[in-house]
Amino acid sequence: MEDNLAAIGIMGGTFDPIHIGHLILAQQAWETFGLGKVMFVTAADPPHKPERVVAPAGRRHEMVCLAVEGNEHFECSSIEIDRCGPSYTVDTLRRIAETHAADTRLYLLMGADEASDLMSWRDPYGILELATIAVANRPGCSVAEAIGCLPDDFGSRLIPLEMPGVDISSTDIRARVGSGRSIKYLVPEAVENYIARHGLYA
Repeated sequence: MEDNLAAIGIMGGTFDPIHIGHLILAQQAWETFGLGKVMFVTAADPPHKPERVVAPAGRRHEMVCLAVEGNEHFECSSIEIDRCGPSYTVDTLRRIAETHAADTRLYLLMGADEASDLMSWRDPYGILELATIAVANRPGCSVAEAIGCLPDDFGSRLIPLEMPGVDISSTDIRARVGSGRSIKYLVPEAVENYIARHGLYA
């Protein structure tokens, strides 16, 4: 497959921690849309999860960089960590658009559970103007269900992203670490070692 250098996937999140479900979604998007790259953007101050973020932004970003190392089509971005204030997706997309060629097409990648809540995000129609929103099924929430939660003129512009069903969540991974259970194969080995080395989530 020849990469489309004018198409970029944006995978944003708290990544607390990043896990293989995130990586599978990104890989599926790269293959499906012929993306030049997928940018993993770690949220510094997510307005939707102010009380649920456990690890500091710097640690989460370092884990993302470890997770994508070795994949030439993936890169980690500190754009939201470097910017002061809450991590609003619409601002991030504007910044990315400003720093790439005018004909660059952005794909915002997310799970159906996130997509169902899009109308509570800052300027959702602005997001839709800046990027194509690609949505993957998540256990307990399908793309169709997510679209059904949105206004017709918004939901009809979302596109589905097929991916294997992977029932993994960062919440479960943190709980496993906290109770002394293994997270092997749920996260990349480098991330597993990083969590143990720094005593995260214990």
